[in-house]
Amino acid sequence: MNNIWKSAKLDFSLVKPYVKTICFTMVLPIVFAAINRSLLTGISFAMCFIAMTTGYTFSVTEKNSMERLYGILPIRKSDMVIGRYIFIIIMGLAALLFSLVAHPILLTILGETISKFDFISAAATGIFLFALYTVFQLPGYYKLGSIKGRVFMYIPVAGFLITLLLITNIPVGESKLLFTVINSPLLLMLLTFILVIAMYVVSIFVSIKILKNKET
Repeated sequence: MNNIWKSAKLDFSLVKPYVKTICFTMVLPIVFAAINRSLLTGISFAMCFIAMTTGYTFSVTEKNSMERLYGILPIRKSDMVIGRYIFIIIMGLAALLFSLVAHPILLTILGETISKFDFISAAATGIFLFALYTVFQLPGYYKLGSIKGRVFMYIPVAGFLITLLLITNIPVGESKLLFTVINSPLLLMLLTFILVIAMYVVSIFVSIKILKNKET
């Protein structure tokens, strides 16, 4: 476990020069939420933006030819992969927490009412969307690298456009029904976490297998 955290810290060191850029990307979704007067739309946009930054670690590693450095580190490949996933997940959670604080405050100032349902459904949707994007992105980057796998950066864009289409075309009453079929907010979040964990377990397994196959 110690090696996993060391790997995650190393990834943080790699993207440290981009922290200001990443933080700035979290401001744009606030504006988008204000224009659309929708917490769900704002959170979906924020998760799209932060997911687009997941290729930074792969890009920095590839541009600086750091594969040799990673090769001589006394860390198992599986620990390195899990460490990177943990780093990416922490980035996503930090962006989600910031958005869940900033967006409701701004929307409340603008006169919008944020209900418990709005908050819980936005949080669950944000967690699910970020996981959905990254479980496909990371194995793709491990397989093709950041340059050849650049197409994976646009998965969140496509996902957000589909989400936005669904949000704007499903009536409010029907969208609430989709969430309130599970009448407990706690159960909704629990099911979201179970699904997300299952997705990440499969994705991590695939990424480890890809990395090991590259060595053979």
